[in-house]
Amino acid sequence: MSTPVTTASPSASAASGGGSKNAPRLRTPRKKHSPGRPKRSILLTVLTGLILVYTVVPLLWLVINATKTQAGLADSNGLWFAHHFALWSNIHDTFTYHDGIFVRWLLNTLLYVVLGAGGATFLSILGGYALAKFNFPGKRAIFAVVIGAVAVPGTALAVPTFLMFSKMGLTDTPWAVIIPSLVSPFGLYLMWVFATEAIPVELLEAARIDGAGEIRTFFQVSLPLLAPGVVTVLLFTTVATWNNYFLPLIMIKNPDWYPLTLGLDAWNSQAQTIGGDVIFNLVITGSLLTIVPLIAAFLLLQKYWQSGLAAGSVKE
Repeated sequence: MSTPVTTASPSASAASGGGSKNAPRLRTPRKKHSPGRPKRSILLTVLTGLILVYTVVPLLWLVINATKTQAGLADSNGLWFAHHFALWSNIHDTFTYHDGIFVRWLLNTLLYVVLGAGGATFLSILGGYALAKFNFPGKRAIFAVVIGAVAVPGTALAVPTFLMFSKMGLTDTPWAVIIPSLVSPFGLYLMWVFATEAIPVELLEAARIDGAGEIRTFFQVSLPLLAPGVVTVLLFTTVATWNNYFLPLIMIKNPDWYPLTLGLDAWNSQAQTIGGDVIFNLVITGSLLTIVPLIAAFLLLQKYWQSGLAAGSVKE
């Protein structure tokens, strides 16, 4: 009578202690220390420090020198305060100089931002949502046109735009700055990409099954999910319109319609002219007041830069 031959499994032999010498052992991979990693860290730290200095030092210089009088600008170090603190008097002189022309330039800039940047953001939202969630003939051609428009700088289109607006009689009017600001290829592309990922198709289908129309679906379902992208596009278009210089330079001749960029440049030119009644402390203080609204906008809107708002909103 033959007896069956039983072979112990590797796990059983390992548990019983038998054959432990011949059993393969699992080796944990050792982390290899890269000799170039510390050098790369030091290089990145140095580059970050240089970028920080390049960004902070001009702003620090502007804040410090806005507290000086005209005499203090000449007698003190550019990166340290003068004996006489004149920030509040400089602000008062800036707002009251030449019958408050600075206030007029500030209101003009706000007008260009509200209508131009606000309109560009709204059109980018509509166009990006349509391109992301609807299929129609010529969609690839539109994509190519948008990408090409992003690559074209705005200064290259300024002269053709001026010739076109001059034939329509719109030069030297606010519309010559507002209408070109309504077109933002980068904002359209950004909203297109963001809407593609932020809005689930299942959520739109659920809204349509519940009887919501396309307009109601967009404003009540899709638009809240697009809030981070909307804020990002709004900030980009606001900064671009607020700092716009070349387009108003060739479009506007009347100082009453100048934005802050042209107005401060005119003050700077007068301050450098012999016999000019504008002094440099007004130019510096006006430049500081110009960037304050942009800093405030970034600080107030940064809490809306969130992602993943659609998580958990799809019906199962």
